[in-house]
Amino acid sequence: MRAPLGRLVALRIVLFAALAMLAQLVAVLVEYGSDPEYLSLLALEQETDALATGLVSAGTRLSYQLPPDLAGRYGTEASGYVARVRTASGVVLFSHCDADCIEHFLPLELNPPTFWLRVLSPGYPLSFAGGRIIERGDQRIFFEIAMRGDTQNVVWEVLGDEVLDHMVLPMSLTLIFVLGATLISIRAALAPVTAAAEQAERLDPLSPDARLEQAGMPREIAQLAGAVNRSYARTRELMEAQKLFTSAIAHEIRTPLAVIRLELERIDDPAARRTLGELDELTHFVEQLVTLARLEASDRSGFTPVALDEIGRDMVATLAPFVYARGGRIAFEETDNPGVPGNAALLKDAIRNLIENAVRHGGPGVSIVVRTDDGPGIAVIDDGRGFDPAAGDPHDAPGHYRRAGGLGIGLEIIRRIAALHGGRLEITRVAPRGTQARLAFAREPLTPAR
Repeated sequence: MRAPLGRLVALRIVLFAALAMLAQLVAVLVEYGSDPEYLSLLALEQETDALATGLVSAGTRLSYQLPPDLAGRYGTEASGYVARVRTASGVVLFSHCDADCIEHFLPLELNPPTFWLRVLSPGYPLSFAGGRIIERGDQRIFFEIAMRGDTQNVVWEVLGDEVLDHMVLPMSLTLIFVLGATLISIRAALAPVTAAAEQAERLDPLSPDARLEQAGMPREIAQLAGAVNRSYARTRELMEAQKLFTSAIAHEIRTPLAVIRLELERIDDPAARRTLGELDELTHFVEQLVTLARLEASDRSGFTPVALDEIGRDMVATLAPFVYARGGRIAFEETDNPGVPGNAALLKDAIRNLIENAVRHGGPGVSIVVRTDDGPGIAVIDDGRGFDPAAGDPHDAPGHYRRAGGLGIGLEIIRRIAALHGGRLEITRVAPRGTQARLAFAREPLTPAR
C-alpha cells in the first residue's frame, strides 16, 4: 500500500520547491556575479553595519571598540581591509589605516556625504573604497572602509545574506503556507472519500439494500460511489440467480433420490446396502443444498432476541436419540442464558449440523458436549478423532477443512449462518484429542427471550 495522498503531495511540493529554490539560487548567483559594482555596494553596507555595532554611548559622549569578530579583518596589519570611524566634525573614534586611508578616504576637514563608493579596480576580487553615515541618537557617525583583493571572501558573506534574506526566508514562509493550505484542502476534498470507505466497510453484502449514499458527495466521488452501487446490484443479481439455480436443482433431485431409495430397499444384496449408505450421504448433501438456498434468501430484518441456552437445550434433546443410536453420548452445559439478535430456526440448523458432523466424523463412542458462554457464544465439543488444519483439502476455500468422508458443505452452511448473525465459526483442536466448533457472536445489549 502506498503512502497517504497528503504525504505524497507534501513530499512532491517540497521537492519542486527545493528545485525552484535551487534554480532561483543559480539565477541570483548569475545575476549578482555579473555586477561586481552592485556587490561592492552591498559589501559596503554590510561591513559598515557590522562596524557600527562597536559604537559605545556614555551619556552624550561616544566611544568606539572594534567588534571581536572583525578584529582579524580590521585589527590586523596588511590584511587588505582598512577602516576609519569619525564624527561629521572630523573627530576620529577608530582608525585602522595605512597608505590606502590617505589615498582613498575623504579628507577629515571635508563635510562627508551620506554615502559614497569608488571602485578601485573592476571585476573580481572586489576592490573598492567607500563610506556612509550612520545616525546614533542625534549624532551622525561616518564609517569608511577600503578593500583590496577581498582575501577573506566578504563577497560570499554578502551573497549568503542576500540568499537568506531575499530567497530562503520568503520562500520558506510561502512553502509553509502552501503546504498547509494544500494539506487542508486535500483533507477536506478526501473527507467524502474517507466517509464512503467507512460506509463501504459497514456494507452488509447479505442485505438487499446495501449501497453507498451519494447525497452530498462531490461529483467525481459520487460517480465512484454510483459505480460501486451498480457493481453491488449486479452481484446481487448473480447471487439471486445462483440461489434460484441451487434451490431448483436441489428440489428436482429430491424426488429421483427417493424413488431410487425405495427400489434399493427392495433388493436384498450387500452391494445394495452399501449403495443405500452412499445414497444417504447424497440425500443429506441435497438437504444441505436446500438449507443453503433458504439461508441465502434470509436477511436480518426479522431478527429477534434469541436465548442461546434454549437453543442448545432444545437441540440436545432433539438429537439425543440420533447420537445414542450411533453409540455416542451428548450433554448440555448452560451458563447465564446469553442472548443474541437472530433467527432461532437458522441457529438451530447450525447447531444441528455441528452435532451431526461430530457424530459422523468423531469415531465410535464419541462424547459430545454443547456449551454456551457469555462471549456470547455456543460451542459443540467432542472427543473424537479431531482434525489436522495443515492437512486440509487443497480444493477447499482458505480456512475450511473437511473431516474424512465429509462433503464439506455443512461447515459452509454454518459459516453463512454465523456471518448472517454478525458472528464467526471458530474451530480449534482440543487436547489431548477432539474438536471444538464455536459460534462466536458480537456482544450486544439484549434482553434474551425466555
